[in-house]
Amino acid sequence: MKRRRPHAEAVPIHETFRIAALLAMVGGFLDAYTYMLRGGVFANAQTGNMVLLGIYAAQGRYRQAGYCIIPILAFALGVYITEVFKKYFTEKEFDIYEHWIIALEIILLLAIGFLPGTVPDSVVNVTISFVCSLQVNSFRKMKNLPYASTMCTGNLRSGTEKIFQFMINKEKSAGIQAAHYFGIILLFILGAAAGTILALLWGIQSIWCCCILLGIVFITMCLTIR
Repeated sequence: MKRRRPHAEAVPIHETFRIAALLAMVGGFLDAYTYMLRGGVFANAQTGNMVLLGIYAAQGRYRQAGYCIIPILAFALGVYITEVFKKYFTEKEFDIYEHWIIALEIILLLAIGFLPGTVPDSVVNVTISFVCSLQVNSFRKMKNLPYASTMCTGNLRSGTEKIFQFMINKEKSAGIQAAHYFGIILLFILGAAAGTILALLWGIQSIWCCCILLGIVFITMCLTIR
């Protein structure tokens, strides 16, 4: 089972801008979802949890510190599982494993939409942290450029660097690369805006919109396999 690589497309399908764009919208949507409906937190990035871990430990608030460890471990577990997927499918001579990661994301997010509001926010947030780690570790390049679909600090740094290379060093390709980075940032923000509006309209089930976006990603990638 191999990726089909059309002559017009120099990169694998999962590294194209259109796939990165959809995943960035999902990343922004999930952050807005957890902030609006699940405790006012951002489940994608773990830096904040690490800072809180240090603060609570220094204050002797060990129960709260232990709670911060849970999403960090969930994120790490997601990274580990993606590496297992990668190794397994490589050994079985499958050229693509990313579509199975997307399928797993869809299943987990679909399940979250069925959970009532009485389910502790920690359960949902840990699951979403796990989902985001699957995504960010499996989709790490866009048109051969490193990027992240669930957080944008690195994208902002890289995009600004490319602007410098374009304006000062006169590297024409850097201008296009900068546009890709800032396009991803814009789509992440649009995903967050959509997540906010739909969370207010549809509540807990609004997360199923992410399943639709991921379903488009899954189908697009599967159509390129022969």
